[in-house]
Amino acid sequence: MKIAVYGTTLHAGVMASLFAEYGHQVFWCQYPTDKDFCSVVYQDKAVNELINKQIIRKSLQICVACDIPMSVDVYFFAFNSNEYTLAQQVLKDIQNKPVIHPKLMVNGSSFGLEGTKKLQAIATKDDWCYLPDMVQEGNTLDSVTKVEHIVIGIDGDIAKQKIKEVLRPFYNANHHYLFMPILDAEFTKLSVSGMLATRISYMNDLAQVAEKLNVDIANVRLGLGADSRIGSSYIAPGVGFGGENFSQDILTLTQTIEETGIKSDLLEQVWAINEQQKELLFRKLWRYYQCDLKGKTVAIWGASFKENTPRINFSPIHTMLEALWAQGVTVQLHDPEALPLIAKKYGPRSDLILCESRYEAVENADALCLLTAWKQYLSLDYARLHQLMKHPLILDGRNVYDAAYVKSQGFAYEGVGRI
Repeated sequence: MKIAVYGTTLHAGVMASLFAEYGHQVFWCQYPTDKDFCSVVYQDKAVNELINKQIIRKSLQICVACDIPMSVDVYFFAFNSNEYTLAQQVLKDIQNKPVIHPKLMVNGSSFGLEGTKKLQAIATKDDWCYLPDMVQEGNTLDSVTKVEHIVIGIDGDIAKQKIKEVLRPFYNANHHYLFMPILDAEFTKLSVSGMLATRISYMNDLAQVAEKLNVDIANVRLGLGADSRIGSSYIAPGVGFGGENFSQDILTLTQTIEETGIKSDLLEQVWAINEQQKELLFRKLWRYYQCDLKGKTVAIWGASFKENTPRINFSPIHTMLEALWAQGVTVQLHDPEALPLIAKKYGPRSDLILCESRYEAVENADALCLLTAWKQYLSLDYARLHQLMKHPLILDGRNVYDAAYVKSQGFAYEGVGRI
C-alpha cells in the first residue's frame, strides 16, 4: 500500500519507518518542518537507523505536502496534543485536492476523547479508524512490533478490513486485534495510562508508610511482583512519573471524569501523590541538613523523565530545581542527553552548572541526588566519590543502589521506602 504519514512525533517516525520496513511505500510529510526538506532526528538511535535504512531503500520518502501522490491509499496522522489546528489544516488541504474518496484515514494523534470525531467531521467521505500512540520511549520499536494485542477504534467494517491489511505484516493473526468503536478506543488509551499511573502512585504511597514502619519497600515490591494477579510492571517506587503523553493522558482522563458529573477522587489523588513525590528527595535533604540548605551545593544525576530519552516534560527535575533554588542551593547537573533542553528552558544561571561528566557534577557537593536511572549511573566508584564530594550523602530517587552496601562504603544513604 501507499501510505502518507503526517507529523514529527516519535509515533510518526516509528510508524513511518516500520510501514516502510514491512513493505509499504511511505511518503512522510513532516509538518511543520517540511520546508526544510530534511528528516527529523530522534534521540532513539534504532529509530534513526531504521528511518535512514528505508530512505536508502527508497521505500520511505521525506516530502512536502504537494509531492504526496493522489494515489495514496492511507493517510496516517501522528501529531502532538497541541497540534490539533495543524491537523485540521492538513485535512482541509487533502479535501481540496482531486483525491478519489473514500480513503482510509488513521488518527494516531493524542487529541483526547472525540479527537478523531472532530477530524472525521472534516473528511466525511473517508473511512476512519483510531490507532493509539502506545510507543514507549526507550523501547520504541519493540513496543509496536512485540505486543500481544493492539486496540483499534473503527467506524465500520470497511475501515476494519482496510486497517487489518495495513497492519497485517505486523500482526497476522486475528487474536492480535481488539476492535471497538473509536470513542471506546480513545477512552481505553486514556484508561491504560490511568491504571499505570495508579500503580506507580500506590507504590509511592506504600513506600512512605514502609519508612515509618521500618519496612524495606524493596522486599514488598518483590512480593507483589511475584503474585500473578499483580505482576512486576509499574510497581517501582521513585520520585514520580513524567513524560508529555503519559502525563497529559492522566490530566485528560481526570478532566473527562469531572465533566461527566461523576464523583471520583481517585485520579486526582493519583496525580497529587505523584506531584508530591517529585519533592521527596528535597524533603529528605531538608531534614538531613536540619532545614538549612543555604549555600549548599547539590549534585543531580538525571534530568530526563526516564532513561533513554532526552525529554524533560513533566520530569521531577523541575520541581527539584525550583525547591533547591528557593533555598539558595547551587545545582551541579549531569544527564547524558537532556542538558541541551535544560539549558534552553532555564538559560544561563549562576546556581545551575551543567556538567559534561557525572563525576564532574559531584565535585565539592554536599549531596548526590539520583533522579533518572541511566545505565551509566548504576555502578559507582565510591572511593572517587569520597574524594570529590564535600559530604558523603547519596539520595537514591530510583532505588537502584544496595542500601546496605552504600552505607558500608561510608556514605549516608536515603532511598524511597528503604531502611
